[in-house]
Amino acid sequence: MSWLSSLKSVFSPAQEVKEEEIQMLLQNYILPDSNNRLKDRITQVNVEGRVLQLTINTFPEEAEHLQKIHDDLADALEKCGIQELNMHVIQQKIQHDHSCSSEQHGQSGHSCSSKPKAEKANLPPVVDASSPATHTEEDPNNPPIQKAAPQQRDIPKHPRIKNVILISSGKGGVGKSTTTVNIALALQKLGLKVGVLDADIYGPSIPTMLGNEGQTPKIEGENFVPLEAYHMAVLSIGHLIGKQNTPVAWRGAKATGALMQLFNQALWPDLDVLVIDMPPGTGDIQLTLAQRIPVTGAVIVTTPQNVALMDAVKGIELFNKVQIPVIGVIENMSTHICSNCGHEEQIFGTGGGDQLSQQYDIPLLGRLPLNVQIRENADAGKPSVIANDDAAESYMAIAEKIAQTLPKVEKDPHRIF
Repeated sequence: MSWLSSLKSVFSPAQEVKEEEIQMLLQNYILPDSNNRLKDRITQVNVEGRVLQLTINTFPEEAEHLQKIHDDLADALEKCGIQELNMHVIQQKIQHDHSCSSEQHGQSGHSCSSKPKAEKANLPPVVDASSPATHTEEDPNNPPIQKAAPQQRDIPKHPRIKNVILISSGKGGVGKSTTTVNIALALQKLGLKVGVLDADIYGPSIPTMLGNEGQTPKIEGENFVPLEAYHMAVLSIGHLIGKQNTPVAWRGAKATGALMQLFNQALWPDLDVLVIDMPPGTGDIQLTLAQRIPVTGAVIVTTPQNVALMDAVKGIELFNKVQIPVIGVIENMSTHICSNCGHEEQIFGTGGGDQLSQQYDIPLLGRLPLNVQIRENADAGKPSVIANDDAAESYMAIAEKIAQTLPKVEKDPHRIF
């Protein structure tokens, strides 16, 4: 099998949320101990990423089956690409249709009750809303059945990766990717075994900065073999999409699926640290990382500019909510020294890194200059730490502070090496 066909199989639509299969499942599911179909009880459904929100009407005698309904659906939906099912239950108040004839209530002893009405909602129901209706309201004694999202403490460690560090920013254009490659190379110079994962799915620049643009990873047994750059294992979506001008026009579910495959379906060597270059913002990819990848800590990159600081704050707040420690903040483009006259100027303002540090009680790991050498060397595929330019010493100092925060792993006394 060629690498291209293997790649297609790894990133096949089967890995995505299968909307048609979800619809068929919800339409054909039969409620336990009855002949009633789930589709007649659905009032609201929505899929966001790989989370499905479902609201259904139930009757009091069905209370004992609710957990089974949830578990059956969760197991079946997982095969359709859904990772989390939130099922909300509305207790139905039964009303009789007084237009029914006496014969319908006769010797059989049945009473006529109408089917539940779809609640008013901003989201369309799975089936058409032609069902007759009764009034429904939420029962406070019958809370929603939810499958809780995974917490960081519950996520198992990667078998070959000791620590995962996220290099993040609230907005683009603050030098996050340049900082990522230099921090990774600096950690390696400190004696750590380091890898780099480019999670910036929509703007992958790591291949250019590490000088291996245009290379494609091999595939062994449907697992990617990371490329090597300056003795580091490296993977990026940029290594997989071909030409430089090819856009990654993927919806959130496919983008996060690709990221998880680069992390889980890759033959990473034994690493002390995997440095992940995050996309800007606080969207699907950030949430997926928080719920499915064990993270040691995050580093926030910002400029002193107020707009950048506002977005950096959002990033810190997100990490706090998902229990990912923030190792510290790096103030990039802190100052500029004119190459002609030597005049120093704070183009983007001053004190931004200090402000974040004090506000959230996190360390200011360092300040980096706005220096043309940093840009030129990164564009040439030889980052500052390799080129040993004027900024190399600053990156090394920041890496030393990061390394000091990593948990010390004691050597297993039963191991020979």
